[in-house]
Amino acid sequence: MTNKEYESYYVPSQSHWPIVGAIALFMIAFGAANYVTDLANEKSGYGGYLLLAGIALVVYMLVGWFSDVISESLTGKYSHQMDNSFRQGMSWFIFSEVMFFAAFFGALLYLRVFSVPWLGGAGNNVSTGAVLWPDFVAQWPLLTTPDGTTTTAMGWYGLPLINTVLLLTSSITAHFAHSALIKNNRGPLKAWLGLTIVLGLAFMFFQVEEYAHGYSEEMRLFLDSGVYGNTFYLLTGFHGMHVTLGCIMLIVMWFRVLKGHFTPENHFAFQAASWYWHFVDVVWVMLFVFVYIL
Repeated sequence: MTNKEYESYYVPSQSHWPIVGAIALFMIAFGAANYVTDLANEKSGYGGYLLLAGIALVVYMLVGWFSDVISESLTGKYSHQMDNSFRQGMSWFIFSEVMFFAAFFGALLYLRVFSVPWLGGAGNNVSTGAVLWPDFVAQWPLLTTPDGTTTTAMGWYGLPLINTVLLLTSSITAHFAHSALIKNNRGPLKAWLGLTIVLGLAFMFFQVEEYAHGYSEEMRLFLDSGVYGNTFYLLTGFHGMHVTLGCIMLIVMWFRVLKGHFTPENHFAFQAASWYWHFVDVVWVMLFVFVYIL
């Protein structure tokens, strides 16, 4: 069938993938809750196994569902109307991710601007920080935990600066790859996209190195190192998860490019992955400024 036959509207056939995804997400939520409970009670249970099974089922669902979508696209079943639907869906997905990180940045802002100064007596002339632990000092980052342990703040130089350069460079190479695709230059497209993936993987490697350095006896920057350790690892850790997802998306796009997929007129999957990668880069720049520098 030609694309023209579907220009008015295309209704996909019934699919079992949504119910498979719903079951997988339920298994993940139920398994994770039981796993945390088992850890708290220091006993073994089925929670961890159910969690792993749910994750495996999600991976199976994603591979199967996206394979069907790719097949429908390559056989010409998608029209301009369907392309607009995909664009709207990806736009709303990225917007939801923006709101996700906005909540964490909002928490960080509230801690630094309101909570810590208030504990130091700002606005009430009475310092209540000593109630938390002796010799409380209202400054950010809070490098002393309630049990008296002192930690060290992660500086912006070194690995964080290297990772910033890597991600900013990867955003440029991703743009070059997209430009090559629009011009139908397959060779540069493969090279630039491959380089983008390498830069993303390098970022992930150096972030692991950064975490290992943070958990060393020299820094003693742990996840439970007070509110500073909490916010540092939550913000950078969730961003690292998004970089991982972005790398997976780009790797899939690279293999599709090798198989001859995408044309200058029809390549939204590639464009969606590029949008997501640029979003990840913007979030990291904000992290670098508000978590590491300020």
